[in-house]
Amino acid sequence: MLKECFDNVRKSVPLVHNITNYVTVNDVANIILACGASPIMSDEPDDVTDITSICSSLNINIGTLHKSSIEAMYLAGKRANELGHPILLDPVGAGASALRTNTAVGLMEQLQLTVIRGNISEIKTLANGNGTTKGVDADVTDKVTDDTLDEAILFVKKFAAQSKTIIAVTGAIDLVSDGTRCYVIRNGRPEMGQITGTGCQLSGLMTAFVAANPSNQLDAAAAAVCAMGLAGEIGYSHMKDGDGNSTYRNRIIDAIYNMDGDSLEKGAKYEVR
Repeated sequence: MLKECFDNVRKSVPLVHNITNYVTVNDVANIILACGASPIMSDEPDDVTDITSICSSLNINIGTLHKSSIEAMYLAGKRANELGHPILLDPVGAGASALRTNTAVGLMEQLQLTVIRGNISEIKTLANGNGTTKGVDADVTDKVTDDTLDEAILFVKKFAAQSKTIIAVTGAIDLVSDGTRCYVIRNGRPEMGQITGTGCQLSGLMTAFVAANPSNQLDAAAAAVCAMGLAGEIGYSHMKDGDGNSTYRNRIIDAIYNMDGDSLEKGAKYEVR
């Protein structure tokens, strides 16, 4: 199933509109290209309606908010909904400030989202309508571990069912659920957390995957998570003495570029509960 999801991205070459974090915008564009899709970056309110209209999906990332980009998110989101395009929301830092929290909650309430992808603290903030995080990282007390896994799966399934949205919680253990099934994914490396933007890249990747698999979006979202984690493993295996997080970032993108459906299926580490 994961093989088919990846192969469909390369076959269909979806065009992804990204309103994303300017800290990581180049890396998001490159990883979308690496998986076989095509990116467009636009956050100007006068531009986004037209841009979204020619694309097949929309990735909204609130990592570097400003009033103009917030307006663009709503305009693009409403147009994407009119056209039936999938929308992914990455609520970066929700809970860290009132602006981030209110923007993420507002987008969730006013748009029909396909996927919400974030760390556990950000997702809990959206589920509760409020919350606190330490910057853009998950609070240590929230992190999904083997000891808290059953409880976390129940939470993610419940929120997915309530919101009618695929919920993807990423961290040391990744959870992806549509409210009925939940993928528990164990791909990845802890060193990925030392690179700015691996989460942003995953959101762009996942938006391409769900666009290319309209009838199979839960499996597509899970395939993207597995692919990113596997790329982290492959990229780390190629690190040499003197390499650091900048090199690692590039090796992860290269690993996605060289990956295909067969290698993803072989390397994915997951169970469905």
